[in-house]
Order: sequence, then structure tokens, then C-alpha cells
Amino acid sequence: MLMSTRIRNASFRRKVMSAEDAAGIIKDGMTLAMSGFTPSGYPKAVPVALARRIRETGERCRLFIITGASVGEEIDGDLSSAGAIVKRTPYQTNDELRRKINSGATDFFDPHLGEMDGHVRRGFYGPVDIAVVEAVAVTEEGHLVPSTSVGNAPSALRAARRVIVEVNEAQPADLEGMHDIFIPGDPPHRQPVLISDPSDRIGAPHMEVPFDKVAAVVLADKRDSPRSLAEADEASEAISRHLIEFFSHETRKGRLPRNLLPLQSGVGSVANSVLKGFLESSFSGLSFYSEVIQDGAIDLIDAGKFRVASGTALSLSPQRLDAFISGIRKYRQTIILRPQEISNCPEVISRMGIIAINTAVEADIYGNVNSSHITGFRLMNGIGGSGDFARSAYLSIFSTSSIKGGGAISPIVPLVSHVDHTEHDVDVLVTDQGLADLRGLGPVQRARTIIENCVHPSFRDAMEAYWSEARKYGGHIPVDLARAFSWHLNFLKTRRMT
Repeated sequence: MLMSTRIRNASFRRKVMSAEDAAGIIKDGMTLAMSGFTPSGYPKAVPVALARRIRETGERCRLFIITGASVGEEIDGDLSSAGAIVKRTPYQTNDELRRKINSGATDFFDPHLGEMDGHVRRGFYGPVDIAVVEAVAVTEEGHLVPSTSVGNAPSALRAARRVIVEVNEAQPADLEGMHDIFIPGDPPHRQPVLISDPSDRIGAPHMEVPFDKVAAVVLADKRDSPRSLAEADEASEAISRHLIEFFSHETRKGRLPRNLLPLQSGVGSVANSVLKGFLESSFSGLSFYSEVIQDGAIDLIDAGKFRVASGTALSLSPQRLDAFISGIRKYRQTIILRPQEISNCPEVISRMGIIAINTAVEADIYGNVNSSHITGFRLMNGIGGSGDFARSAYLSIFSTSSIKGGGAISPIVPLVSHVDHTEHDVDVLVTDQGLADLRGLGPVQRARTIIENCVHPSFRDAMEAYWSEARKYGGHIPVDLARAFSWHLNFLKTRRMT
């Protein structure tokens, strides 16, 4: 049944083999580009078979793995625990892989997601030996229909010397028609990306792959492994209220239209909760142009608040995924999935005037944001696509709760321990305590505004003491480096004692 309904091209049917046989094509020292994005639309059968082979035989198989963003346990967990991932890019969320990266066992680099596809096509990371890509179907013409994400897959197919296709029957066939696949030309032949509204379609509903590259077709039958999202808490609800009040103020001032501008939201529970705050707002006729479509976006579609939602991946909780699948034909009229270099394209972000709302690990009183590292040297997940949006958005907003770790940690610090987004790319900082509009403010005014509006009361006296000492140094940006570093050192000492 699968052969006749999902693989509609006879030549592709002749390439069908087991996951074990397909994994046998993968050898030590190869570079693999795998589909998948936070974590959806990633291959599942071949990575599991490969990890099993390595564990059972003790074979040396050390790989450079390129994905769209984070992928599931079958890749980052199983292959990492088998010792197969010696180099990895980009964004990841797996505990085992994170340990390997932070111990130095796995090399990791962290590009902006909107730039990465072009880097792969142009050979910046070396040749790609094999692309392993999940699809829900192969068309009569031999084109691939992506599954729950597009991510890097179109460019991986173009750049790779050989291709392994996983046709996954567990992924809904009705995803066909939801995708808009467009690969921009590389310099000096690049043309404008002609998207001026999130509803615009400029490409094809499928991905192309030369048949002579196809080394194997593998039949799979496993859904994505989505993560549950935490329920909204008081902090995220307060952040959402502050943002809605800010947007209302901006519309009254004429700086935003009544239906705002296209929204972008980062990944995770806080970002999802902040987005859901629009459900109770007076705003309607909204649009969404982002990387990841989470539960909150689906809720806003259901409520008639979103007229269109464009992204590169569906990353839904287990409960919301079931509801999505049951109503997929309705959602196909509203949702568009694109390659990540289009969902994160600076040209498009700037043209449409995106309102970017991303999450900070920590932010400092000067307006710099760290979104990837704990205490400056331990990788958490990565920068993801937040830099693509922060640099080009009409409004660049970062949010975080004002206190963490049971009251022991202030995410607002004197000076961030690692910089992902400089003060030049941050327009608004918001916590559960309040919102700091940093537009048009110099460094001293920014510091004053952030301390007054964003710092938790438990840390305000300490922050005021730091700022008082920093001002004694003078200069355009008064910084007391010794006190700023000691803030982070004290945190490290507390963690080591506990």
C-alpha cells in the first residue's frame, strides 16, 4: 500500500531498501546534511540503524552532521551517544549532544540560520557527501514532498553528492500543498526574493532532486517526537501584557497599523506563552512570518486572529499535533512552510517590517543580549534564527523573566557573559517587571531605563550599586569590569556549592 500511495514514481520504487542497507552507505569521515528543524521533519530510520551498527560492531564512524536546526533523539541523541558526531552545526537542544559539545568531544559552530543554506551550497563547510531527507511522498515526476519542516532540505539536496530519502508514512500525506519551495540564486546571480506579504507564494510545492543522486529510498513509519510546552506562568503572562500595552501605545501613536505588522516569535515555552497573549487582546487580522509554528500560532489561527502563518517548521506539542493532523486540510489554507533561508531572509524581514519577539538567556543594562550560553562558556542551544530577525526587523524585542533558579538568578546582569545580539540590534527589552523602550536612548539612558523597568526587586539594590560604581569610570559607556565579572563569578560559586 505504501509503495503505491506514497512513492508515485516507478524509478524511485526500484531504489527502496532497508534502513540498515541505506545506513551502510554512510562511512567514516563523511559530511551528512540531514533535514529537520526544531525537531520536526527529520529522518528517523537511517540514523537509528547507523547508530545500532556502530554500537554493535565497534566500527569507527566519525561524522560531520549539518541539519536545519535541532532534530530528534534519533540523530542528536543516538548518534552522539554512539560517538559518531565529531562536528555539528547549527542549533541543537539535545542533552547528550550538549554534554559532548561542552566537554570538547564534539566540535560545534553556530551560524545564522538564514545564511547557512547558502554557505552549504557554496561549499563554505566543505563538500556534502550525503543528504538524508525525510519526505511524505515522491510525486509522479520524481519530486519530493517535504514533511513537517522544510529547513535546509532543498539546499542539502542540491549540494550533496548522493541522497537518501526517507518516505515516512506516519507523517500526514495531506501536508502536500502546504510548502512553498524557492532557492534564491547565489551571488552574482541572486535576484530579489519577491515576498511582500506572508501569504505570498513564490515557489513550488515540492523539492527537486536529480534522480542520479538518489542512492536509497527508505520506508519509515514514525512520527516526530515533539516536546510538551510548559503552561503559561505569571511571569510569561505579565510579559505578554506589557507587550500588548506597548503595541496598543504604538498604534495610538501611528507607528504601527491597527493590525500591527507581521509577527515573529522565538522557540520555547516562554515565547509560546507570550504569543498566546494575543488571544485576549483586541488585535485581529494579524499575520505571522517566523521560523517555527508552535501551539500559540495554531491557537491564534483557530481563534481567527491569524489570517496567515508562514514558517519553516511545525513544532507542536503532542496534544496539539493530534488536533493539527485531524484538521490539516483547514490549516493548509492558512499555513505555508518554506526553506529556512526564505523564512529567515533579511531582505524579506526588512521589506515586510517584521515585529521580532525573541527570548534572551540574559540581557545587560546596556542592551546587549546573550541567547546561547550559560555564564559565557557553556553552550545551551545556540543562536538559532534570532540574529536574522533582530538585525533586520522593524522592531526587535527580547523578553525574559526577571528572576530564575528559585530566586537565585537575575537574567538582567551588569554585562552579559556572552554577546549574541549587540545593543545596536535591540529596540525593546521586556520582563515580567516591565518594558524598556530603548529606541533613541544613549548608553546611560538605556541603563537607567532597564534598571528601573526590568530588574527584579530582589536584585535592584545590587544593580544600583554596580551602576553607581560604573558611573565613576565615566566614558560613553560606563562599565565597571571587575564588578561585572564578579557578578558572574558569584553565580558560578553558588552553582558549584549546590
